[in-house]
Amino acid sequence: MTSPTPDRAQLDRYQQIALQAVSIGTRTLADAHGPGRITDKTDRDIVTETDFHVQQAVMRHLSAATPETVFLGEEQTGQIADDALPQITPAEFSDAPLAWVLDPIDGTSNYAHGIPLHAVSLALACFGEPAVAVTAIPALNSTYHATRGGGAFCNSQPTRVRNTTDLRKAIVSINDYATGDNAETKNRRRLAITAALIPAVERIRMFGAATIDLAFVAAGLTDAAILDTNKPWDTAAGVLLAREAGATVTDLSGHPHTATGASTLAAAPAIAAQLTQLTAQPR
Repeated sequence: MTSPTPDRAQLDRYQQIALQAVSIGTRTLADAHGPGRITDKTDRDIVTETDFHVQQAVMRHLSAATPETVFLGEEQTGQIADDALPQITPAEFSDAPLAWVLDPIDGTSNYAHGIPLHAVSLALACFGEPAVAVTAIPALNSTYHATRGGGAFCNSQPTRVRNTTDLRKAIVSINDYATGDNAETKNRRRLAITAALIPAVERIRMFGAATIDLAFVAAGLTDAAILDTNKPWDTAAGVLLAREAGATVTDLSGHPHTATGASTLAAAPAIAAQLTQLTAQPR
């Protein structure tokens, strides 16, 4: 038996809880005064002590406020208390009626090196489809939030995607080049996408945090985000922000974006098809 999709009143309640949870996360981040111990996860991919502290603080709040949910965090840990939310794996995400998904610090390498482009990002998904989203970028004093069908906002002000129609006038962000397992193969495609974009768009940007890429599209700061990845903690919140701000959100081949897809593209509607013509071809 599955749970019904939350109604408007329930979505509003969950959004307030998410805003509170992310606020707790950003305060934990500020109180840490730095990354603490840094550990290698894979080749050139790191996690900081503060990542775990933020995740634990957010999870404690969600456990108390929403015991009916489950939890997926980027930093896989054991349960922090007997009454902690059940933790799921990425493979279980699309089957969960109500699942919180958290990136405690998106842009961990930026954060560890003192680069201020990092974020705390949280979404509530129903069977893999995001219904509530909050992304906070502390260095910019910006908190983005959205609910399904309720619009997208930055610091409580409505946001809209840009109405760009000319690809040559577009600022397009791309995600980091790959590290860790199978990086060489992944980067062949990413380099091919970059090469295809260079003569086609005004500028290419790499911010180093997928949640920021997508939030910037929602805010109309960039025209598109091209992410050759689709990990739930990286994209769930940002996909909803971009959709609710009016962006077209697909995979890199132009198919509808889903939690089980391999990639993410969010763009101003008039240039989305032009971009997928570029991103669908490189291998």
